[in-house]
Amino acid sequence: MSILLRRPFGSHGKVHEITPQSAGWRYVGFSLYRLREGETIGEATGGMEAVVVMVEGKARFTAAGKDWGELGERMNVFAKTPPHCLYVPNGEQWEARATTDCTVGVCLAPGKGGHKARRIGPDGIQLTARGVGANQRFINNIAMEAEDYCDSLLVTEVFTPAGNWSSYPSHRHDEDDFPRITYLEETYYHRLNPEQGFGVQRVYTDDGSLDETIAVKNHDVVLVPRGHHPCGAPYGFEMYYLNVMAGPLRNWRFVPDPAVQWIMDRDAR
Repeated sequence: MSILLRRPFGSHGKVHEITPQSAGWRYVGFSLYRLREGETIGEATGGMEAVVVMVEGKARFTAAGKDWGELGERMNVFAKTPPHCLYVPNGEQWEARATTDCTVGVCLAPGKGGHKARRIGPDGIQLTARGVGANQRFINNIAMEAEDYCDSLLVTEVFTPAGNWSSYPSHRHDEDDFPRITYLEETYYHRLNPEQGFGVQRVYTDDGSLDETIAVKNHDVVLVPRGHHPCGAPYGFEMYYLNVMAGPLRNWRFVPDPAVQWIMDRDAR
């Protein structure tokens, strides 16, 4: 099995816990909970900030000393409606009680105390098409560079139709050379529809020192420490992923694989 692939621990409770230490990098963490109605979870953020994403289902939240009420609306992630999310700064605590069966993603990166707790979405998040032809996919930007919600985190959702490609043409963001390119570690939390399907993700560098092609299943996470990282959704299976990115700068700047630059140039016309 690829060193970049993280399979879930099980089908209930905390099924993923990726830390900078366990990933072998410096910035990004990601956890995933699959809860039954009535169950309660909570975490102290410590030195990390968090964007808690209601992937599916509903839960009542308290965080940073405030009752945020019930978050969540879509009961199936492939409804593609905007997610309900909560930003929690470093040095705070949050707690959630599931009011339905639910799936909760916890996106983590170093906090700097620069932002207060806040709800993110569903208002202000609009499903947006990107790409053309078999490269078209649909984006729910949760907390990308244009949204000044976080100190470090960049978070987005992507829906890739069956038979299409995504995170493509291939690109990398693995050097700290702003504004040409930024260093951003990244996780991909994958879902498939129907759930028994599979998707493909390749992670590779220009020099070939890293070159992994990974078959991903429902609820798998892929780590992207460096290199290009395109995804493919096979015919018959729709793909979703939740991206978490972070690095020394909260800017997303990338460089394409020279082999596919012509595709970007053609599609931009």
